[in-house]
Amino acid sequence: MMRAALTPTKIALCAAITLVLWALSAALGLSSGSSALGGYDLVARWWSGELSSTEQAILWSARLPRVVFAGVVGAALAAGGAVFQAVLRNPLADPYILGVSGGAALGGTLLLTLGSFSVGVLAIGTPLAAFGGALAALAALFAVARQAPSGRGATYVLLLTGVIVNAFAASLIMFLQSVVSAQKAQEILFYLMGSLSVEGTAWPVMLGVSVVIGLCLAALFAYARDLNAMSLGEEEAAYLGVEVAKVQRICLLLASLAVAVGVAFSGIIGFVGLVVPHAMRLVVGPDHRVLLPTSALAGAAFLTLADVSARSLFGVLGTTLPVGVLTSMIGAPMFLYFLWRALRRDAGWA
Repeated sequence: MMRAALTPTKIALCAAITLVLWALSAALGLSSGSSALGGYDLVARWWSGELSSTEQAILWSARLPRVVFAGVVGAALAAGGAVFQAVLRNPLADPYILGVSGGAALGGTLLLTLGSFSVGVLAIGTPLAAFGGALAALAALFAVARQAPSGRGATYVLLLTGVIVNAFAASLIMFLQSVVSAQKAQEILFYLMGSLSVEGTAWPVMLGVSVVIGLCLAALFAYARDLNAMSLGEEEAAYLGVEVAKVQRICLLLASLAVAVGVAFSGIIGFVGLVVPHAMRLVVGPDHRVLLPTSALAGAAFLTLADVSARSLFGVLGTTLPVGVLTSMIGAPMFLYFLWRALRRDAGWA
């Protein structure tokens, strides 16, 4: 059921609030690090041209890339989750839970194990391999979904399929870990735990990741009205002139590409696509014209804050917690809550 009609003022207000949240989290991310140099001092000294070479390295090679990358990946995961939930009409859908992130991680791990190679003029790199893995997982989901009975049981069939896809991807990844050197296995392990450690990554690579994800999200925003119609049901959407099958394919491909590119560089960071869209839906309602952009901005803020927390809370132990571990600690209980609520609703208990 849609809430009251959106007004330009409400849209602008929602966008401004989430933009401010992201800006504050980015400022906090710039201020956090092993160096005592604060974020304000860093920017002020850069603006006045007083940064030393060491401080320039801290700003341009460590803190700023990490903040930008956290924002971009968080936006991709959160908006991707909102799109999956709309297209599959399943509030528990999320790229991580449905195995799309696991498939992307398997593709990325294959490239980490085997190294990049070329087919004809096409260079197969980690992002492309991750995208291929995400598509393979998505194809498995659709194959099972076509055979599943419609109605209440379809939700649980989809979730179980996601669990199986994740388990299969995890088993292949463990096999790959067992046949490589100890150093390579350690590299794969940290990749799988999810990390935003992009220090030293070339800025053209960072910009390329940002551009690809940004274009995917912009294209998805253009389908917001169609997603609104599809949330009423496929038949109802078709009556309203929506080409349902075409929109489903395009939206899932764009969301999978955005998630796969993020996963290719960050590893698996779970539950962002579940937690953030649900939280934003409570605040701005279900209209995807507002839900998608605000989920993207809120996802950017959430992952940036999670990364700062992961680095700060465990700093006293002399270690840094992979951000994927922290998001799973937050997201897993929430997933259980949403699943329990869905079971109560389906059983007629609520």
